[in-house]
Amino acid sequence: MNRLKPIALTVALVAAHLATPALAQDKVQFFPSLTGRTGPVAPNATPFANGYADYMKLVNLRGGINGVKTLVEECETAYATDKGVECYERLKGKHGGATVFQPLSTGITFALTEKAPNDKVPLITSGYGRSDSADGGIFKWNFPLIGHYWVAGDTVLQHIAKKEGGWDKLKGKKIGVVYHDSPFGKELLPIMQERAAMHGFELLLLPVPAPGVEQKAIWLQVRQQRPDFVVMQTWGVMTPTAIKEAVATGYPREKMFGTWWSGAEPDLRDVGAAAKGYSAVMMQHGAEPQSTVVQDILSKVHGPGQGTGPKEEVGSVLYMRGVVGAMLAVEGVRAAQERFGKGKVMSGEQARWGYENLNLTQAKLDALGFKGVLRPVSTSCVDHMGSAWTRVHTWDGAKFTWASDWLQADEALIRPLVKNSAEKYAGEKKLTRRPPADCQS
Repeated sequence: MNRLKPIALTVALVAAHLATPALAQDKVQFFPSLTGRTGPVAPNATPFANGYADYMKLVNLRGGINGVKTLVEECETAYATDKGVECYERLKGKHGGATVFQPLSTGITFALTEKAPNDKVPLITSGYGRSDSADGGIFKWNFPLIGHYWVAGDTVLQHIAKKEGGWDKLKGKKIGVVYHDSPFGKELLPIMQERAAMHGFELLLLPVPAPGVEQKAIWLQVRQQRPDFVVMQTWGVMTPTAIKEAVATGYPREKMFGTWWSGAEPDLRDVGAAAKGYSAVMMQHGAEPQSTVVQDILSKVHGPGQGTGPKEEVGSVLYMRGVVGAMLAVEGVRAAQERFGKGKVMSGEQARWGYENLNLTQAKLDALGFKGVLRPVSTSCVDHMGSAWTRVHTWDGAKFTWASDWLQADEALIRPLVKNSAEKYAGEKKLTRRPPADCQS
C-alpha cells in the first residue's frame, strides 16, 4: 500500500469541509493520527484509523467542538517504535500544534512518555501503553482512559473464576499466558502474577517473538503441559496464528481467553467455525452495529460517500475502538473549553486539563450516541483512567456475542500495583509527585 495514500485521503476529505468560502476561516483543532495500515497489525489497526477519522468527520457535521472544526492528519508507523517517534516529531507542531496523540502501540507509548512532558502534548492510550500511567500524580501527560492491561487481566481472570464457581476453584490449576514478547505483551504479567500468588494457581509463561507467525514450539508446550486455561495477550497476525495452532493441537477454544486486542473480527474471520467458543474481555464496548453513533456515521458520513474505509466494517470491534478514541479526544477538548473559552482552539496543555477533568455522565454519553456502548468516565488529578468496566464476548463461529455481565476491575488490588510501579518509574527518572496545587492549575 502506498504509505501516503491514507494521509492524503484524510487531509483531502477534511479539507473538503473547509474549502467553501463560508468555512474558509474556520478555527481548526488538530488531531494527529498515528496509523498502522501497513505491517503486521494492518488488519487490526486499519479499522481503528478509519473509525477515528469517521467520528471526527461526524463531529464536524454536528457543528464541530462548539464551532471549532476537527482536522485529522495521518502518519503511518507500521507499528514500529522508531517510525512512531518520527511521526510524532513531524506532526506535533503542525496545524497550530497537536492536541493529543494516540500512539496505538505500547512501544511507541513508552518512547513518547519521555517526550510529551517537554512538548506539553498529552497522550491518550485507551487499553494499552503503561498501566501505571493511570497514576496522574506521576504521569501528568498520560491518559489510559477507560482501561489498561491490568484491568483486562484482572477482569478476564474474574470471568474464568466465576465460570469455575469461585476463586477458590482456581487453586492448583495451571493458566498459560501466551504473550507478545515485547513491552505490550509483558505489560499484562504483573496482574497475572499478583492473582496467581493470591489464589494459588500456577502460571505457564509462553512468550512469542514478534510478529508471531511461528508458534509451533509454543503450542507444543501447551499440548505437553495441558494448562487448564490459556490467556492470550496478542495483537495483529499473532492472534489468528495462535488460534489456528490451538485448533491443530486440539486445545479447546472454550478454554482460551484473549485480552481486548486479541478479540476482534479480523482475528477470527479466517478461522471461522473452528474458533467457536473462543472468548475475549472487552474494554466496555464490542461490535456495536445497532448503536446510535454507528447509525449516525452510516447515514451522515458514509451515506454521502465521505466514509474513510469500507462501509461493512462500520460498527465492528476495532472500528468502534477508533470511534471511542476520537470521542474521548474531542470531549477532553470540550471540557477544556468550559474552562479556557468556549469555541476557542485549545492548546495541548489546555486539552490535558480537559482530559484530567473529564466527566462523561451516562446522559452525556447517550446524547453522543453511545447508549449501551460505554459506561460513565470520570477522571481526576490522581486518576487518569476514569473507568474500569469490561465485558466478555464469545465467538459463535461467525460473530461475537456477549457472554458476561459487566465486570469491574478490583481497584483495591490494582491501585497499589499502579502506585508502586509509578513510584518506581519516578525514582528511575528522578521525578517528584505533583503537589496538590498543580492539580488546580
